[in-house]
Amino acid sequence: MTRTALINIDTQLSFLHREFWQEEHLPAFCDAMTTLITGCASRGVPVVDIFHVNDTSGGPFSLASGYVAPMAFLTHQPAVTFYKHVHNAFTDTGLDYWLRARDINHVIICGMRTEQCCETTARVASDLGYQVTFVSEATLTFPMTHKGITLDCAMLRHRTETVLEGRFATVKTVSETLESI
Repeated sequence: MTRTALINIDTQLSFLHREFWQEEHLPAFCDAMTTLITGCASRGVPVVDIFHVNDTSGGPFSLASGYVAPMAFLTHQPAVTFYKHVHNAFTDTGLDYWLRARDINHVIICGMRTEQCCETTARVASDLGYQVTFVSEATLTFPMTHKGITLDCAMLRHRTETVLEGRFATVKTVSETLESI
């Protein structure tokens, strides 16, 4: 039997205070996240909130900033909240122990920085033996430039879906995910 949890990664106010913040894709992200969270909660799937903390920087990801908190559109009550200090949600957080103690063997990944914390968490979850569903529709990212080449949000999302699908995760839409629970 599959037991599922929704892992909501880094959907926090800290990002509003970063130089790369853009609101272009925010409305669609908020709609997808809200639908996914509401749908999971109505099906008895626990929602786990993960927040990124960097207390050494003194910036918007430090606990002292007050920005390590849910974005305003999130109104759900998480089953549990963990704080991470690296890109994935498992290292030194207690998430793996919490999931295993509840016999959860399937995780649904959503949240912020599609190609960074969400993708890295999906890869680690797979390596730890979890069945992983990656809902890229309910992830948000921002354009990135390297060596003069900029990847826009759609390109980053496509790249992440390409490297995860069939290797580390099954990529699904919000509606596909909710139908499969």
